[in-house]
Amino acid sequence: QVQLVESGGGLVQAGGSLRLSCAASGRTFSNYYMGWFRQAPGKEREFVAAIRWLVGNTYHAESVKGRFTISRDNAKSTVYLQMNSLKPEETAVYYCAARIGSYQSNYRTWDYWGQGTQVTVSS
Repeated sequence: QVQLVESGGGLVQAGGSLRLSCAASGRTFSNYYMGWFRQAPGKEREFVAAIRWLVGNTYHAESVKGRFTISRDNAKSTVYLQMNSLKPEETAVYYCAARIGSYQSNYRTWDYWGQGTQVTVSS
């Protein structure tokens, strides 16, 4: 059973930074992609970033390129999302997810989810 536990959310002012962590357990994740998604109230869940666990290939949504960075620590089985220059419109619940197979940005195709962590960006 895959377990994903997010942490690191909180309240930050516009222009500030946060680093989210996702501790993964229950599997050997070498064949997995790990991703971050977010969902604001009343909006659909959207892709933020993904990383291929084994080789470290990364993918970022256009809206966050240059500001957010996904990374992983194999020894700690943890995936991170470094978020810089945060904007108020990026206030959302951020979710960690995992999927087997190829890279996909559609959240409906991802297999496992964490409980989410709230990120609030004040103006």
